[in-house]
Amino acid sequence: MNLSTMRTLVRRDLKDEDNSSYRWQDNEIDRAIARAVGELSRYVPREMKATIATTDGSREIDISSLTDRVSVDRVEFPVGETPRSFQRFAVYQDTIILNGDIDGDGDNCYIYWGEVHTLDASTSSIPSYLEDVLALGAAAYAVLAQAQYRSDVAGIGGERADTDYQSWGNTMFKEFESQLKRFGRGRELKQSTLFEGSNSE
Repeated sequence: MNLSTMRTLVRRDLKDEDNSSYRWQDNEIDRAIARAVGELSRYVPREMKATIATTDGSREIDISSLTDRVSVDRVEFPVGETPRSFQRFAVYQDTIILNGDIDGDGDNCYIYWGEVHTLDASTSSIPSYLEDVLALGAAAYAVLAQAQYRSDVAGIGGERADTDYQSWGNTMFKEFESQLKRFGRGRELKQSTLFEGSNSE
């Protein structure tokens, strides 16, 4: 899967496959795909693991290097223990604050976190089982954008054109949201996150 292949799937859902008379230009499709990728990532982010050094005597961990971050799920510290040791923590902007009874000692910790998915000309991190869901969401965004345009420019496609597109887009978007809730964990990007799970696993 790459951006070109996803664009083809979206056009198929939009019934817009005649390249001699496209209703949506590639840049419009690509913008809709980008929006759908962002929304999908809120529910089913790309699962990542980072190794970051703690600071001796401090409970704060700098996570500014974790770009395109959607969530921080767990902090393992110390690492390599059996059972594994997961700390209670809060997140404020680019800092994790450990809330347990342990301070950093300069050794590494493991950060398990969620990242916005990648979809470009050559690569994709979207799981195959979510590709059709992503295409549906992108199609919904494309149709809703077209509905707004037709509403702003009166007369395009007839008096009911904007209403028809709005209804079509809303129907697809509701299904998109339903699928996201089915596959995802209902998570959203937040500036402050509190984790109160077990300290060990």
